[in-house]
Amino acid sequence: MRRHPGWGVVVAYTGLVLLITAWWRVGKLLPDVTPRDLIRTLVLWAAPLLLAPPLFSRDVYSYLAQGAMVGAGLDVYELGPASYGGPLAAEVPAIWQHTPTPYGPLFLLVATGVAAAAGAHLAVGVLGMRLIAVLGVALLTAVLPGLARRCGVDPAAALWLGALNPLVLAHLVAGAHNDALMLGLLVAGLAAAQARRPGVGAALIALAALVKAPAALALLFVGGTRWRATIHAAAVAAATTVAVTAVSGLGYGWVGALNTPVSPENWSPTSVLGRLTGALLGTAHAVPLWRWTGLAAAVAVSAVLWLRRRELGPVYAVGLGLGAIVLFGPALRPWYLLWGLVPLAAAAPDGRVRQVAAAACAGLAVVVLPSGFAPGAEQVAQALLGATVAIALLLPRRPLIPATS
Repeated sequence: MRRHPGWGVVVAYTGLVLLITAWWRVGKLLPDVTPRDLIRTLVLWAAPLLLAPPLFSRDVYSYLAQGAMVGAGLDVYELGPASYGGPLAAEVPAIWQHTPTPYGPLFLLVATGVAAAAGAHLAVGVLGMRLIAVLGVALLTAVLPGLARRCGVDPAAALWLGALNPLVLAHLVAGAHNDALMLGLLVAGLAAAQARRPGVGAALIALAALVKAPAALALLFVGGTRWRATIHAAAVAAATTVAVTAVSGLGYGWVGALNTPVSPENWSPTSVLGRLTGALLGTAHAVPLWRWTGLAAAVAVSAVLWLRRRELGPVYAVGLGLGAIVLFGPALRPWYLLWGLVPLAAAAPDGRVRQVAAAACAGLAVVVLPSGFAPGAEQVAQALLGATVAIALLLPRRPLIPATS
């Protein structure tokens, strides 16, 4: 495949379309499949990806480079991987070479440990980061059925949409994204809060936010409608943040680095609208203006959800709120959809919401090349060829020799 990478794209898209189709057909079997059946299926589907090279993204190399930088005493909230140099930094995509990290101190502690254990062995480092991602997916999978029961949702339906999802397999397992660890901790925190342990829930959600900041939205809902529980949860979350930050020794530079995803190269609805408006009006201020408008819209939606948290339920409200952050945010990548989708899988009461979410997952699962780079016309043709092969394999076949009675 290295000599003929085009065939790699064809084969990858054949497998991806077959995976999406198999997932969709499993969904048609609900509610006649059990959570245990779905967990076994998830293990079988994920197993071949565990030893594969990073797929659909090269972010794992950024994680390792940032961990190595921390180990070398470099400030990852001021410097990019290019400052570290060497073979590891060379694997980081050019767009992120000079970009500080937006990740919290908990994740950087993990990445530092993996980078130190791997040393100069890049493949070992990739496997180490994938192990962390798989542990996040395992935590999510273990906790999701119980959370769904407390929200009045079929546990099997929650697992199908929230764990067996093609985006989970392609981007959290194969891509080894740190969103897996964030989501595992987030779901565990929501489950604890639903079990009337808001302090434990707040601590777990704070840990999730110390991996990736968007998880902090859930802290607005962890106390439910009780002010005393809300204040207690806020105090626990603050104490957790201070403790982890102190242990990491990295300070609070991650707060100022949260604008890292705001890049001219990023795609999102607000960025597209900004570019179109800027081109029509000939102004350079359109993109920032649209991004601030998107931020204001996300804040407004979150405020409405908080006011309606009793009616909606906290887990459903968290899912909708994180979905709004993704939709109105400055950068949208396929795996970001999982931020809102996983809580919705556990709590969405409306079948139409679940159907739209599932369709969005199926569509977004095919928009990124296995290499993680932007596609050219040739790669698009190769992807279409792979999808065509998959469709041909799925078509019913007529027997060559008609059956005789």
